[in-house]
Amino acid sequence: MKKATLLIAILFFLVSIPVEAQCAMCRAVLETEEGGNAAKGINDGIAYLMLFPYLLIGTVGYVIYRMRKKAHQEEN
Repeated sequence: MKKATLLIAILFFLVSIPVEAQCAMCRAVLETEEGGNAAKGINDGIAYLMLFPYLLIGTVGYVIYRMRKKAHQEEN
């Protein structure tokens, strides 16, 4: 079960879906631009910035999990 959960988590992070997220003002300004290169850059930047809070929370969760697992093993 743990291997399956780990495999699913790894696949979840490796498979990416194009994300289109902008505030209303950014969208209005970028839609008027020709070519859309700036809009693509803004979307990539938003997705990049969203990654780090999830990595931080995941890392903290993993560290807590390891500490609790180690404490549980020392009790037995």
